[in-house]
Amino acid sequence: MVKNIIIQTNETNQTNETNETNQTNSMPGNLTIFEETYQTYLAQIAEIDFNSIQEKLGIRIDGDKAIIPLLGKDYRVTKDDITGPSGEQPVLEICVVLFRYLLMCPDNILGSDDWVSFRDLKDSGPLTVFFANDVEGVIAKRFSGRLKALEARCDKFGCVPPSTEYPYDLAMACNALPKIPLLILFNDADDEFNAGCSVLFKGSADQYLDAESLAILGALFTNNLKI
Repeated sequence: MVKNIIIQTNETNQTNETNETNQTNSMPGNLTIFEETYQTYLAQIAEIDFNSIQEKLGIRIDGDKAIIPLLGKDYRVTKDDITGPSGEQPVLEICVVLFRYLLMCPDNILGSDDWVSFRDLKDSGPLTVFFANDVEGVIAKRFSGRLKALEARCDKFGCVPPSTEYPYDLAMACNALPKIPLLILFNDADDEFNAGCSVLFKGSADQYLDAESLAILGALFTNNLKI
């Protein structure tokens, strides 16, 4: 799905949402791929008692809504739909991550609490090149020579220095989702080396999301940094 779900700027996503809506409205009785995927997941979500997973995931429940903060924005999930901060339906990338997050809620956490690279997570093998190029590589290229700009963008998302010191020009941690923090380690370019970036997850991250969804989450984080 990662190859089919293209992470774009907010402006492009808004255009896509409009196009998807127009396409659906212009072809009654025919569902877009977005709507087919969306409705399939909603049918699975309808079987979940949100109250039973509230504490396990660290989310909030308001009546029939599960309120999930994703990269600093609250999304509301019901058995009928997902809405974003302004009441809009999010793009497919976000919907998939939120659906999978609710559906995969673990009963017991078996993973490590240590920071690990994406390639160390379960079933990440086919996606390691994507993550290296389209998540870590994009950040490194975009913010080469712009360390202060990267720090400012991380600050905007509520990132904070980690409790452990790391020998990097920038080390910031944030909660991408409740129970799923991520750590960005960045070295700026110098006379000998190009800029480099690593985005790490806790070893338990693959208990909450599959590798594909974690890759999408990383790409969403990267996309948000450039806005």
